[in-house]
Amino acid sequence: MAKKGRVFSGARPTGRQHLGNYLGAIQNYVALQADYDCVYCIVDVHALTTVETTQDLKLNTFEMALDWLAAGIQPEESTLFIQSHVPEVMELHTYLSMVTQFGKLTDLPTFKEKVRQQPENVNYGLLGYPVLMTADIVLYKTDVVPVGIDQAPHIEFAREIVRSFNYRYNTKVLVEPQVKHTEILKVVGIDGRDKMSKSLNNHIELASTPEETTKRVREMVTDPARQRRTDPGNPDVCNVFTMHKIMSSQEEVDMVNAECRRAGIGCVDCKLLFAANLNKHLEPFRAKRAELASQESYVNDVLVDGGKRARAIAQKTMEEVREAMQLP
Repeated sequence: MAKKGRVFSGARPTGRQHLGNYLGAIQNYVALQADYDCVYCIVDVHALTTVETTQDLKLNTFEMALDWLAAGIQPEESTLFIQSHVPEVMELHTYLSMVTQFGKLTDLPTFKEKVRQQPENVNYGLLGYPVLMTADIVLYKTDVVPVGIDQAPHIEFAREIVRSFNYRYNTKVLVEPQVKHTEILKVVGIDGRDKMSKSLNNHIELASTPEETTKRVREMVTDPARQRRTDPGNPDVCNVFTMHKIMSSQEEVDMVNAECRRAGIGCVDCKLLFAANLNKHLEPFRAKRAELASQESYVNDVLVDGGKRARAIAQKTMEEVREAMQLP
């Protein structure tokens, strides 16, 4: 079947992936392979904008690749690689920076947020992050970038940079990427309040053992108004019930919804049912991951091969870029 075009997406190497990563992005990566030529990148250079040590960078990159492959990314069908293995992206980033206004970069809400988060580490790379992101996307002649609605402005900014480049050099060599709106779930962490995140330690790792997963699920915050087992609960404000709607059968969802409201089921029982269903869902993933983890050379070969395939595309694009710019 003919593909609809090329998809690009990347993520910073944060190591072992958690349930929020899985439901919010990885599942979508896997599904897109059926219809698109997919290019998936572990963006290690981007990670340098926020980390002060690279001690764990290699391990985190490998762990992320393990999770993506175990979840169903097919290296025979998709291009999976590490950003720094394609140095052309840094060259294109430099050229694109020449057509990007400084004021627009400092006005971006994402930059302002990062400044608030890390006031002691406001580096040039942090400011130029959106330009490097644009280089990531357009280097591979990307047609479509899958994002949630809240991330669409990032792609529009990339489109502005492309238009500026093409206008200045009177060319159409760079392709304006189109947004593919996807249902990116905001997965709330076990605290029941904030988005699931490693930095907040409110996450559930995909590669945890069933026992570790159950322990984390038992820590999940439920309806804060329900103090005793005999109190009726409100599933509408309970994060565990939200997760049931994703992981449990419709029959179980209906049961929990009804029984919680009349105190027919307690929070502990509700959590244990969800934990069992989550562990069952992740069982094939964990088995595949364990198999891949014992084949380190294979995983590394996948990343090297992906880098070569990505670089072949990148080199051709850069030949066209340099010609358009009339570089000597």
